[in-house]
Amino acid sequence: MNLNSTGSQPTSIGEARTRYFNREISWLSFNERVLAEASNAAYPPLERLRFLSISGSNLDEFMMIRVAGLAAQVRGQVPKLSIDGLTPSQQLTAIHAKVRELEQSQQAILQDLVPLLADCGIHLAMADAIDPAAEDWLRQYFLDHLVPVITPQAIDPAHPFPFVANQGIGTLFTLTRIDDGSTLVEMVLIPNAIPRLVRVPGERPSYIAVEQVISRYASLLFPGFRIDGHGTFRVLRDSDIELEEEAEDLVRYFRSAIQRRRRGRVVLLEIDQGFDPVAEQLLIDQLAVDQPTINRNAGLIGINGLLEVVAEDRPDLKFAPYAPRYPERILEHDGDCFAAIREKDIVIHHPYESFEVVVDFLLQAAADPHVVSIKQTLYRAGNQSPVVAALISAAEAGKSVTAVVELKARFDEEQNLKWASELERAGVQVIYGFVEWKTHAKISMVVRREDNAYRTYCHFGTGNYHPQTARVYTDLSFFTADPSLGRDAAKVFNFVTGYVEPQETELLAISPLTLRDRLYGLIDREAEHAAAGRPAAIWAKLNALTERGIIDRLYAAGQAGVKVVLVVRGICCLRPSVDGLSDNIAVKSIIGRFLEHSRIWAFGNGHTLPSEHAQVFISSADAMSRNLKRRVEVLVPILNPTVHSQVLEQVLLANLIDTEQSWLLDGSDGTYERVEASGDGFNLHEYFMTNPSLSGRGGALADSRVPKLKLRRGAV
Repeated sequence: MNLNSTGSQPTSIGEARTRYFNREISWLSFNERVLAEASNAAYPPLERLRFLSISGSNLDEFMMIRVAGLAAQVRGQVPKLSIDGLTPSQQLTAIHAKVRELEQSQQAILQDLVPLLADCGIHLAMADAIDPAAEDWLRQYFLDHLVPVITPQAIDPAHPFPFVANQGIGTLFTLTRIDDGSTLVEMVLIPNAIPRLVRVPGERPSYIAVEQVISRYASLLFPGFRIDGHGTFRVLRDSDIELEEEAEDLVRYFRSAIQRRRRGRVVLLEIDQGFDPVAEQLLIDQLAVDQPTINRNAGLIGINGLLEVVAEDRPDLKFAPYAPRYPERILEHDGDCFAAIREKDIVIHHPYESFEVVVDFLLQAAADPHVVSIKQTLYRAGNQSPVVAALISAAEAGKSVTAVVELKARFDEEQNLKWASELERAGVQVIYGFVEWKTHAKISMVVRREDNAYRTYCHFGTGNYHPQTARVYTDLSFFTADPSLGRDAAKVFNFVTGYVEPQETELLAISPLTLRDRLYGLIDREAEHAAAGRPAAIWAKLNALTERGIIDRLYAAGQAGVKVVLVVRGICCLRPSVDGLSDNIAVKSIIGRFLEHSRIWAFGNGHTLPSEHAQVFISSADAMSRNLKRRVEVLVPILNPTVHSQVLEQVLLANLIDTEQSWLLDGSDGTYERVEASGDGFNLHEYFMTNPSLSGRGGALADSRVPKLKLRRGAV
């Protein structure tokens, strides 16, 4: 295969469409799989409702970022083609059609869940189906809690059209004054502080959308008027922040940009299916939207609001609680993280093993008189961050503490500005990294004085330093005192904080400098093994695969005889199992109780996988152009034999052989088909939840207690 210097194979538009799937349509297919879990009869009812809500939140973000970006390209007449050769306009046409299908499916699934939840004592009520016994309570709630905070506003030349915030919901009423017959249009915007759903108390609680409550008692809001019609609408706005390279002060720029984002261009207008035509046209004119960006909804608008119902205190309707284990290796050293890491590298598998060990690593560093410095990247840390608290404690204890806070973490910009301010006040040296690149690498680096010398302890993660997401995202935390990795980590920090580009590294590959070429070389090397008649295989676990150079090299490797198995949770632009193109490549996606988030690569290295001779890596980067070209990321080789075995023969292999949460990608049309589990099906989440400390285990747990996994023929 003739690849150019960037790893991409020149193709015509027609060839591109037969070689690659569209990125945006592939993402929508991923959200379809998330939505399908809301119909999974094996899940408790409130968990199914949770998946329905998540599918709504996912779709909102997609519209506010991806669709907004494509719409901007159309307005600017940007002739950029997608990987499969579509123009921005062509993509938008396909996206809007697919989004309408998704929203219809969401409403249909909600209608299926309503009677199921009712049987369990939770009512999702429509305005015309309120229990008469609750009528008085609901009317009083309207008068006491809603009337004081909502503001009806007439829409006429004397009253400018009010601003509707991003994700804002409102109701338009068409009214006739009873005494003189004059007509009027009134808007009621629903403040963010009001719960999305009103909970009517009782032994069998009912939930009703707040806009339905307002419409139900609108006559109390508009005395002297006849209500001729009403309709609810919801607005999504362009929420992307385009960073200007000439920005002199990143903090000031982002504070201003966050404000501008709230007033971004409308990218989607959702309206009731029976919306009053006069009011609808008024909205369209005032919000400056066109027909493709209007979705007419026959059910609940803003389906992500259902998450409020999931919070209902009904553990019997949710997954059984799961308490993460604390790593046995650390406990064997009386909780001393540094003693355990000094003895041997450790890998921790979240959420099965507690994120507390990462926090303890930093807390112990903060309190340890022998620790002289801590360096930490922060991409997403959550709104209550023990990691930030540990860094503040370290600075207040006199340690030299550096925090690389990424202001460009989408939708976390405001929270990260807050953390940066608090860290600076405590004496932490806060760095914001590059203007044009995001710092996405997950690294903690602790330098400790030992035996008249310095030892560096490192944590490399595949996920964020975020205690909330660590409970539901599957990620790996790798702790090491390997001097080579410590020196490389220091170079990464120097690169970000001082723009000192490392001339070479000993073990790490760093994006955007060397990581892409390192992966290219590893894939090409595997193809050489196959060409030489040696066993050759590639296994990878990713969140997304969109980078053309990686895809083309995987095609070439497969054609050379390399067996390629990919676990790609979300977007996948590669077409697997296509005759003459990707016969040796299989792609699966896993959607289940936990969100698969870790990134792992394994290369047979001339041996059949799994093998102790394989080259195994973990990474913060997905196989996307943005990760390989516009972000600071790291690719970490796993050299310790025990950790190597745990990552390859437990974590990665379990993903490959899962049958109960897996979907197979059809390379011919981009559809996914759920794997039909046999009687001896394998559920990787249950496996790791029920087996003791598979990764951070110590000598107290005999290997015999850990079931040996085997790659079964036909698993993928």
